[in-house]
Amino acid sequence: MTATPDDRHGEPHESRREGRGRRNRLDLEPDTVERDLVKLVLTVVELLRQLMERQAVRRFDEGDLTEEQEERIGLTLMLLEERMTELRDRYGLRPEDLNLDLGPLGPLLPRD
Repeated sequence: MTATPDDRHGEPHESRREGRGRRNRLDLEPDTVERDLVKLVLTVVELLRQLMERQAVRRFDEGDLTEEQEERIGLTLMLLEERMTELRDRYGLRPEDLNLDLGPLGPLLPRD
């Protein structure tokens, strides 16, 4: 019979595991996991929405679009913003909750 690392330290295997488990345990609640996942997905969608909006404004300013294209893009961006608001409200998130802090790089989403 081979000694496990726990046996060599003179501590019962189970007690060491319990001690570590308490320190490193994540409380994974189904509601929290769902909300955190939604938050991450909405953050990515918000980043893309802002990039699309900036690109559209640039194209409007350059005159690259027909009036019909401008109308379609404007409507699409408005609908996307409305859906984002609905989903944030549904999961109890505020717009600032979607702005991840990247440490020394600053916030992910530029402030409007």
